[in-house]
Amino acid sequence: MPARRVKVHKDVIKRLKTSQKTRERNREIKSQLKNLMKKAETKPDTENLKNAFSLLDKASRKKVIPKNTASRIKSRISRLLNKATKPGAGSKAEA
Repeated sequence: MPARRVKVHKDVIKRLKTSQKTRERNREIKSQLKNLMKKAETKPDTENLKNAFSLLDKASRKKVIPKNTASRIKSRISRLLNKATKPGAGSKAEA
């Protein structure tokens, strides 16, 4: 008895193509995010901060990462910048 072949529907093929495109785009954005976040953490300045915030907003808009995750990361990066720019940052004043 010959084996039965399952019919592959057109909509399944189309959905596979779109999901592959989406996956590639998401991976690219996440990779860029990781690189910018490392740069912002190692050398916190306003230019790195601006670029990281811009990409975080874009990733959040495109549903690559959740909105609250983007907000949390932005907050952490901002704290790093504030610590770096304040005089006497990192050390507590002894009274």
